[in-house]
Amino acid sequence: MTDTAPDFHATGRPALMRQDALRQLDFFRASLRPGGRLATLAQDGTPKDGPQELITTTRLVHSYGLGQIAGAPDCADIVDAGMAALRGGHADGQHGGFVWSFDADGPVVGDKLAYGHMFVLLAAATAKAAGHPDADTLLAEVDAVIAERFWEEGRGLSADEFRRDWSPFSEYRGMNANMHGVEAHLSAYEVTGQVHFLTRAERILAFFVDRMGASNGWRLPEHYDSDWQVDREYEGDPMFRPKGTTPGHSFELGRLLLQAWDLRGRPEGDAPARARALIETALADAAMPDGGFCYTLDFDGTKRVRDRYWWPLTEAIGAVATLLKLDPREADAALYEDLWQQAERLFIDEARGGWFPEIDAGGRPVEIQFTGKPDIYHALQADLYPLHGGLSRHYDGIAGILT
Repeated sequence: MTDTAPDFHATGRPALMRQDALRQLDFFRASLRPGGRLATLAQDGTPKDGPQELITTTRLVHSYGLGQIAGAPDCADIVDAGMAALRGGHADGQHGGFVWSFDADGPVVGDKLAYGHMFVLLAAATAKAAGHPDADTLLAEVDAVIAERFWEEGRGLSADEFRRDWSPFSEYRGMNANMHGVEAHLSAYEVTGQVHFLTRAERILAFFVDRMGASNGWRLPEHYDSDWQVDREYEGDPMFRPKGTTPGHSFELGRLLLQAWDLRGRPEGDAPARARALIETALADAAMPDGGFCYTLDFDGTKRVRDRYWWPLTEAIGAVATLLKLDPREADAALYEDLWQQAERLFIDEARGGWFPEIDAGGRPVEIQFTGKPDIYHALQADLYPLHGGLSRHYDGIAGILT
């Protein structure tokens, strides 16, 4: 195991991050069930019943692919099972694309969502980086589906949702699927070198950062109509489409902006300043007095939904680490360590592994929005990505970091 890590880490912090990554990978191995099914887990690690969802499959492929690259043991079986599910139960041989969920009898929810397809692209990219033999085929398949069905070339953005037969069932457009599209396309560019992946990611970033962020006080509107006009009154699923703005997404998009800028060769411009504006605005608006971040804000930055979930904290860790890699500042280094201490105090389950997904006002784990521990993805990235010195090239950067 390498002892090197960027020098903004406090003494002992890199070792604790590696320990947490290995503990998470050990905990979530219980997701693999007999016959190759991948399940979500209860708080104690017991597999839960129900259809296998695309978000579960893809995030496990991505996460255990990262684990495999980083040198953790016993990751390949989950990657293999997930890739088989993507080429099998999720793949729609009749209409094309990937259905949201399936069970032993076939598709359960047949809807085709951009959000899910972007994670298929991410899973395929990570599987390719990990050397999986089916990755190239899957990557080409999902890239073609995104180009044909979701990508709106005139806008430089992605549409959101269709029924199984590709008939539209809403005119909704949203930031969440597009933001994860940036993540997936940058990863695909890293493993293929195909410039269209980088170009798509940059076009999405230009709309949300340069246009929407800059004109909305560096707070990012989430919801839009089919003409990409902001819908300030939209309120959908309380987890994936809450009303208002979501500061955790500002952390993610700020980090992704710097990743894209780095991959393009760090051209002249104000990308670093814009990324910092997104991240610092979210930090100021959303920080809760006793740790963690509120879930949503009103458009003026007022806290709206004050519930605290694990994933905004993990994304804040990744965002601040990325700022530190580019421009080391003492105050940012202190904040970075404080964020990790908040994670240890409030969210990390050191006894069993994984992070508690939500806590109540007293800082105790609860199951209101989430049941169990829904995934490893956000927290594992918070452990691994800050441990290498680059803003991008994460696959190369984390290679062997857990051995």
